[in-house]
Amino acid sequence: MLADSHCHLNYKGLEEDQPAILARARARGVTAMLNIATRESEWDAVIATAEREPDVWATVGIHPHEADQHPHVDRAMLVDRAAHPKVVGIGESGLDYHYDHSDRDRQRASFRAHIAACRDTGLPLIVHTRDAEDDTAAILTEEMGKGAYPGVIHCFTASRAFADKALALGLYISISGIVTFRNATDLQVIARDLPADRLLVETDAPFLAPVPHRGKTGEPGFVADTLAFLAQLRGEEPTALAATTAANFHRLFGKTTS
Repeated sequence: MLADSHCHLNYKGLEEDQPAILARARARGVTAMLNIATRESEWDAVIATAEREPDVWATVGIHPHEADQHPHVDRAMLVDRAAHPKVVGIGESGLDYHYDHSDRDRQRASFRAHIAACRDTGLPLIVHTRDAEDDTAAILTEEMGKGAYPGVIHCFTASRAFADKALALGLYISISGIVTFRNATDLQVIARDLPADRLLVETDAPFLAPVPHRGKTGEPGFVADTLAFLAQLRGEEPTALAATTAANFHRLFGKTTS
């Protein structure tokens, strides 16, 4: 019983062979996959995959890299598309100052629109943050003051201080295959200590394939390898940790059980 809380089934590398990729994931015990949108042009395809597959759900959102290209995607548009029964989250959205593919003010405005949509719908926010800890934490905190909303920090690679802030806000933290990398010692220490009831696992497929698949195209089935590594790191039984993280996934993304 495994949940991949973040994958991109309609990205190149996965979309061409979706049936086989889904079959391999199911064979490894993956019972839930969240197919994440990053730009408006993907929404229809991402939702269509979720409509077709009973164990796949969808999100609608604009990645911070795409913020400049989507000034028209506002709170109302996100709320409207999130009414679909298989859309269970808003995002991914957030701030990425590493590449600065979009203007930072535009990124921040888009991020706040996504949070407002989460507040309106009650759906979780999927947060992307890279080299932007301070601004991300400030916006999350300020917006939480306007009204609570659920969410998850996806593909966590930030500091322990940022993890503590996210947890204090009631957010979940999702660990990707990066945790299996040899040089990810700081992340491994943080992941070892995260509270079990706020922990998710993900692949971010087709990216970030974990050891022993590093360098290959990532697949949702590889979440089993990340989970196994994480269980050993935390001194837990893999079956128990799989059940815990899957239960966390369905609790956070409540529409998956409706």
